[in-house]
Amino acid sequence: MDMSLVMAVLANQQSAVQSQVATSVLKSNLDAQKSAVETLLGSAQQTLSLANAGAGVGGNLNIAA
Repeated sequence: MDMSLVMAVLANQQSAVQSQVATSVLKSNLDAQKSAVETLLGSAQQTLSLANAGAGVGGNLNIAA
């Protein structure tokens, strides 16, 4: 076999492996970001809930500020 053909095949295999690793890392980063967003949205929904607040809390809104 010609050495240039062997080198081309090896380079092609290397790029395929590199692509698989990059895809795996990207998926991991996206999963981590999704988890962070869900955590932030979950805590925001809990703080916005007035279910446990006393009577009259949130009734008056000052929009002049």
